[in-house]
Amino acid sequence: MDPRQVKTTADARALIEERNIDYIKLGVFDMDGILRGKYINRSKFFSALEGGFGFCDVVLGWDSDDQLYDSATYTGWHTAYPDAWVKVLPETCREIPFEENTLFFLCEFTDKAETICPRGTLRRVLQRADDLGFKASAACEFEFFLFDETPDSVREKGFRDLKTVTPGNFGYSVLRNSVHAKIYHDYLELCTAMDFPIEGLHTETGPGVLEAALVYDEALNAGDKAALFKTYMKVMAQRQGLMATFMAKWSPNYPGQSGHIHISLQGKDGSAVFHDTSKPHNMSDQMRWFVGGQQRLMPELLSMIACTVNSYSRLIPGFWAPTDATWGIDNRTTALRAIPGSEKSQRVEYRISAADINPYIALAASIGSGLWGIENKIEPGNPVEGNAYARTHAEEYSLPKTLMEAADRLKHSDAAIELFGLDFVEHYAQSREWEEREFRKAITDWEMQRYFEII
Repeated sequence: MDPRQVKTTADARALIEERNIDYIKLGVFDMDGILRGKYINRSKFFSALEGGFGFCDVVLGWDSDDQLYDSATYTGWHTAYPDAWVKVLPETCREIPFEENTLFFLCEFTDKAETICPRGTLRRVLQRADDLGFKASAACEFEFFLFDETPDSVREKGFRDLKTVTPGNFGYSVLRNSVHAKIYHDYLELCTAMDFPIEGLHTETGPGVLEAALVYDEALNAGDKAALFKTYMKVMAQRQGLMATFMAKWSPNYPGQSGHIHISLQGKDGSAVFHDTSKPHNMSDQMRWFVGGQQRLMPELLSMIACTVNSYSRLIPGFWAPTDATWGIDNRTTALRAIPGSEKSQRVEYRISAADINPYIALAASIGSGLWGIENKIEPGNPVEGNAYARTHAEEYSLPKTLMEAADRLKHSDAAIELFGLDFVEHYAQSREWEEREFRKAITDWEMQRYFEII
């Protein structure tokens, strides 16, 4: 049996017995989109398949540096960090194409932890779509820089003067992808083998930067594929003696790294909800309202998209990143790009997001806000023609300028609580406030250079 044919617990058990696998790898994604997991033996796995298993809930109560949140109500020293229950998802079975010689399964938090679980949050949003008679399809595309560095060398250098894998600006370069074809084909083959296939892979403008567009899928699968893609691109790069970063912006000298999301809706009969040839640009009423909801709620939900302090370094004029909640027809200077096309290709591109997104949370925000727009028949503002950066936009479309401000907007958003639940909103908002407070403890190079002598 091929691992991607696994759909049930019986299938998973049969495949492991067929291959006589002793240890299986399991993983669950945390609030920052980091894959946390472990190996468990066969008998433990079979038990987990049937009834789930306990996973220390600290993974929902710490940051990307394993530092404990100081004000989380869900978990903390006050709860003594008990186990949270997780379920194994048989349908996520994948073969790891390295010498690990085992299978990998994603898991999802259940019970109380499900209310703040990133994957569970997206699943609840998609249930809302189902209740409205829709299915959501999505695909993520990521820009990431490759460095001729190792985890040791970047630390020895203090993350300064890093060497990119190639020099110069070589956007869409056949020269670069031919010279380094082995690197590219390693990525293409890995992504195919682990079932997050790439639709297109090319160099972007900047030294050592690539862009990968993933093949679209049903939105929950798209979240799995995007999150696994980010993890295993870093794995493959390090196995090649390189490093990949998905930071929103690693250098002031280059544009930030995008993580755009393409979304469409289908009826349960497979019909294209966004496509209506009788309307301008083939945009159906539902698509227009979807864009309206995304535009209206973007300032309130921004922390779910721009989720790190670094995210806000990217959101500046002139660097291919939106600065207001704008939209336009096939306009790459706006936050939302409505893309006219056929029934199959008509979609909206959510362009505010960077490569640092937690794909589950970003998909929940981008799809959930659109569904809210359809439910409430929210009309978008006028579409922007030409350069959105050169225009002054209505104050209601102004975006928060810092992660702290964005987290505060989320906490006070009635729509967010309606879409994602109070438990998620409170827990996630405090996790972003923690992130900014941790940043405020740091003294940056800029501050030292600017103030050390002269002030």
